[in-house]
Amino acid sequence: MPPRLSALDASFLYLESSTTPMHVGAVAVFERPEDGLDYERLVELVEQRIAMVPRYRQKVRHVPGNLARPVWIDDVDFDVAFHVRRSALPKPGSDAQLTELVARLMSRPLDHSRPLWEMYLVEGLSDGRVAVLTKTHQAMVDGISAIDIGQVILDVSPNPRPVPEELWMPRNEPTGAQLVLEALAESVAQPGVLVENVRAAATDAVATVGKIVGAAGQLLSMAWAASRKAPGTPLNVEISTQRRFAIARNSLDDYRRIRAAHGCTVNDVVLSVIAGALRAWLMTRGEPVTAGATVRAMVPLSVRGEPDVPTSSGSLGNRVSSFLVDLPVGEPSPVVRLHQVTHAMREHTAGGQSVGADALVRIGGFAPPTLHALGARAANGISKRIFNLVVSNVPGPQFPLYAASARMKEMFPVVPLAKGQALAIGLTSYDGGIYYGFNGDRDAMPDVDVLAGMVDESLEELLGTVTG
Repeated sequence: MPPRLSALDASFLYLESSTTPMHVGAVAVFERPEDGLDYERLVELVEQRIAMVPRYRQKVRHVPGNLARPVWIDDVDFDVAFHVRRSALPKPGSDAQLTELVARLMSRPLDHSRPLWEMYLVEGLSDGRVAVLTKTHQAMVDGISAIDIGQVILDVSPNPRPVPEELWMPRNEPTGAQLVLEALAESVAQPGVLVENVRAAATDAVATVGKIVGAAGQLLSMAWAASRKAPGTPLNVEISTQRRFAIARNSLDDYRRIRAAHGCTVNDVVLSVIAGALRAWLMTRGEPVTAGATVRAMVPLSVRGEPDVPTSSGSLGNRVSSFLVDLPVGEPSPVVRLHQVTHAMREHTAGGQSVGADALVRIGGFAPPTLHALGARAANGISKRIFNLVVSNVPGPQFPLYAASARMKEMFPVVPLAKGQALAIGLTSYDGGIYYGFNGDRDAMPDVDVLAGMVDESLEELLGTVTG
């Protein structure tokens, strides 16, 4: 019998709409080696490595009448060239041109008649660089063991690691009658499942998420925060089908200096930088920023699972807890903002179950794409009325990675928007840098690039408090 989607995975298919495509993305920028990273080499690399992610050659098949959750079946017509595509920027190949292309590509929904992923080689960037954009549906991310296609093409040296050859023989696609019979057999073994599946798929996907969202981890850590409606901001509006994307890049050493000076964590510094940037952005819009004004962020953090339960990834569980943090955008002092954020985060992580950055990096190598996807899944399981935006911060390795001998210089996450959310912020640290991706609704966030530009100013404010 083909493997059936979990209730959580299926919910992301049911929840998808024209304004909320349920895919996550990443933009990796590479130095082009002398022998080039061209389209043919990228396709060859994906073909060599795709056996490491078998789900990427499978597609979703719905059961007639929604008698059971959909199943994963082999795509007998799998065509790697359909999924690995090619694009190019006109001269001069600027960051602004790249982010505009990313926004347009990420606005398009994936083709549900095929495996739910795409990859784009973007040529024509300035200084001879190239970029690789990946898109993966959240239904495919069932935990840290389900790594992203963008991870398997990366190596720790310019010399690609050897991968054993594999002869893939797709299994025949089941008929509709077979799927119905299997669904009926399951319903006999588990009475009530049949009715629940039909109801969930047809009318009540949101309620289904509420029931099974615990599979993504503990989603709310403080009942008092969840019980209060999120502050009113321009970030919570009806969104369109189109997106804008902006980036920011900083030195990780600057964040470490602030951390050492103020006795906090790098994540605390990140949230404080974002709070300062949001404060400045709101003021450019003429929004009222009173002394007690806050913007509530939903912050997914990886936490440890059961201590004695081994996982397929080797050492840590794949649990993601989502903490609600009120960012003090009304506080003019950068030091006070940092202290308030630090205090709030310590209350959330007082149980000692959060996973440190070094441990996260050891989970299957370059984990950011998968962990950002898990965070996005968690965000979709919470009422949008209790937070204003998602901030997903995932540490990456502090050494260079390569694809087909090309050195990866930067990696910007693209966190999807949920219904009623005009902005999502993802960031990843990698090889001495911190890389922000701001994904915004095209209509509600025409100035998302202005917000991204405020990150540098907010960081400079905090650096000004560091002596020596």
